[in-house]
Amino acid sequence: MVFDKVRNMIAEQLQVDADMITAESRLVEDLKADSANVMVMILELESEFGIEVEDEVILGLKTVGDVVEYIEKNQ
Repeated sequence: MVFDKVRNMIAEQLQVDADMITAESRLVEDLKADSANVMVMILELESEFGIEVEDEVILGLKTVGDVVEYIEKNQ
């Protein structure tokens, strides 16, 4: 399942408990990701799921659910 993979990748990257990450979790406000964290995460997601995330799209990915939805639509 895409959500589980994304949640685990984010948890590892941000060193937070995967169980506290939900689809509604906001990357910056709730999970305390900074711009460097987001860029590394995007690169890992691109590699893992074989997609390319355009720069202008990254700014619109505010929640874990946004990321999962983008991946599911673009795989």
